[in-house]
Order: sequence, then C-alpha cells, then structure tokens
Amino acid sequence: MPAAETERLKAMDITALVLLLLPCFLWLCFHFLILGTTHRKSFQARLPPGPRPLPIIGNLLESGDKPNLSLTTLSKTYGPLMSLKLGRSTIVISSPETAQQVLTKKDQSFSGRTVPNVFQVAIRHQFSMGFLPASAHWRNLRKICRMQIFCPQRVDAFHGLRRKVVQQLLDHVRESCSSGQAVDVGRAAFTTALNMLSHTLFSVDLAHYDSNLSQGFKDLIQSIIVESGKPDLAFFPGLSLVDPQGIQRRLTVSFNKLVDVFDGFINQRLMLKASSTDNDVLDGLLNLNKQHDHELSCNDIKHLLLDLFPAGTDTTASTIEWAMAELLKNPKAMAKAREELSEVVGKDKIVEESDISKLPYLQAVVKETFRLHPTIPLLVPRKVETDSEILGYAVPKNAQVLVNAWAIGRD
Repeated sequence: MPAAETERLKAMDITALVLLLLPCFLWLCFHFLILGTTHRKSFQARLPPGPRPLPIIGNLLESGDKPNLSLTTLSKTYGPLMSLKLGRSTIVISSPETAQQVLTKKDQSFSGRTVPNVFQVAIRHQFSMGFLPASAHWRNLRKICRMQIFCPQRVDAFHGLRRKVVQQLLDHVRESCSSGQAVDVGRAAFTTALNMLSHTLFSVDLAHYDSNLSQGFKDLIQSIIVESGKPDLAFFPGLSLVDPQGIQRRLTVSFNKLVDVFDGFINQRLMLKASSTDNDVLDGLLNLNKQHDHELSCNDIKHLLLDLFPAGTDTTASTIEWAMAELLKNPKAMAKAREELSEVVGKDKIVEESDISKLPYLQAVVKETFRLHPTIPLLVPRKVETDSEILGYAVPKNAQVLVNAWAIGRD
C-alpha cells in the first residue's frame, strides 16, 4: 500500500476516534458541571437562617454601629447560628455550644483568618501573627513569643518590675487623694499597663502619671482600635481602592507613628549593643535576628511590637476601668471584695502575686468583668478553609466566621 494511502487511513482513524470520544467528553463535562452546580446550590440552600440580604449592600444595615449588640438582637430571632451577607458569606455564632464546635471540635476547618481591609494597610496582614495563615513562619513567631515573652522564667524575672510599677500607681493615687484631685481610672490604668509593657520590652518607662505623653500614646492606640472596629464599606468590590470612609488612611498614619517609635528604640539598641547591659525582650529578639537558624527580620520585630502594644495596654486598662465601674455600681460587691482583701492581705498592705490564689472573690470579680465586657466582643474573625457543617447547616469555604463573645457572656 502506498505511503500516502497509509497516512490518509491513519488520519481517518484519528478523526473517527476524536469524533467518537468528543461527545463522550462533552457529556462528562456537562454531567459534572450540572452535578457540581446542583451540589453547590443544594449546599448553599442549607446555610444557617438569617435576615434576607438586600441587593449590593447585603446585611450591612442590620450590623449597625455596635455590631455585637445588633447581632445579639438578631440571634434572638434567627438562633445561635445565623448567616449574613457582609461583602462575603458571614456566619455568626452566639452560643457556647456552637462556639465549641468551631473553636475546638472542628478547629482545623475554621483555622483560617479573615483579613479585614483595614488591616491590609502597611502590609500588616503579611507580618502580624494574628492574621498570618498557619505556616512554618507563623509557628516560628509563636515559638519566639513563647520563649522570649511568655515563658515562666521571663515572667518570674520581671516580678520586681511589676511590683515597682504597681507601687508607682499606688503612690499616684495617694498623692491625688491628698491634694483633692480626681483620679482618671482609665488613664492611670493605661499608664501602668504601658510602663509595665514598655519596661519589659525596652527597659524604659514610656509615660508618667503627671505627663500628657501617656494620654497621647493612649489616643494613638485607641485610634487604631476604634478605626479597626468601625463598619468598613471597603469590603464591597472596588471600594477598597478609594477608601470612602478614610479608615485606611487614618490607620496608616497611626501605624506609621508607632513604627517610628519602635524604629527609634531598635536603632538606639543596635548602636549601644556592645555597651548595653539590658536583658529585656528587645535584646532577645535582636539576638535571634542575628542567628541564621531563625527567620526573624526587623520587619517581623516591629510588627510583633505592633501586635503587643494594643493587645497589652488598652485591653488591660479597659478591663480595670470596667471592673471599677461595675464595683461602684454594686456597693455590696465592693464591700465584699474589700473585706476579703483585709482578711487575707491586711489593711495598708500591698497585694503580692502570691496572694492572688487566696483571693477567690477578687478573681471572680475579674472573671465577671471579662464575661460582661470582653475586650474583643466578636473575637478575631476566622475563615472557613473547607466546606463544613455545624448543627446540620452548611458553612461554605471562605466564609467569614464571627464568634459573638459578648452575646455568649450574657446568655
């Protein structure tokens, strides 16, 4: 048979094979597409109950200016597990049983982090331990924090510092009482927390009770917290580019001011490293920065400090302020707490850390304050890593999950 004829027959065979297989391939594609779409629609149809979203804006109006309160009210209608549309599918949890499903039993499926647009300024989400995905770098940062900041040896080493800072607070209160001046509990508590943290990290006091510096630093940190907690319209497609509310612009300014402060401490410590006798957290972090087996850059250090200061100052001050407010509202509780202190510690004596285990009522006061006034009412938003299910309802991949700790505490 001529070669040309052979080639022609091969071409015909290939054409026939293609014509035979093409319909089968198209049928399979169509089948799986329809099956997948049907499965997705069926999955979406099993979402938790919730208010009907409006076109474009979704459920933005239902969230209100105090989302924890608004979502608590909605949960009384739709239950402890509900869904809303806030730029993306959002699942809100308002009961301890449901929260346990997310935080413990199915934590791997809910281990992702939703990064709000406001925290993408200054590339915070690329360095902040609170928003990094579970990875080797994230685990390394957690290990560094555990070894350099939260280890028992480090905590014990700064016992004298904590006692000194508390004594300064007591002296300030006594002086104010002697001169007949009112004490701003929130400002005094913030100054105490700020000095305790700054001395632990940098071996310096960043504020004084008779100075406006602490108020300026408090305003800076509070501006970050307030701006971060505002309802952000930028989660709508395209609006993040124009920043309609100016939240990202103001946060960028505040973050840059804090970074400038930290840059000053880091540069000064590097210049004086040879003659420095400090053995604080910054020293430990800079030593790790020089080691090749630790991936800890200067950017990591600065963003770690950006995580620690708002978390370790305003939250402490806010809790103390709320505790005092609640005790003043409840004179019987105040009297019982004072009676316990008098019996265990004695009058005109400082409460030592070793006394805390002997003060169950005082511990109950602190825990009750945490219950009524959580510092982060909706906790840090989580992201669903894979399609999951809670209480028989579907929770789709990439959905945002909010745990309403404020509602759970008042259940």
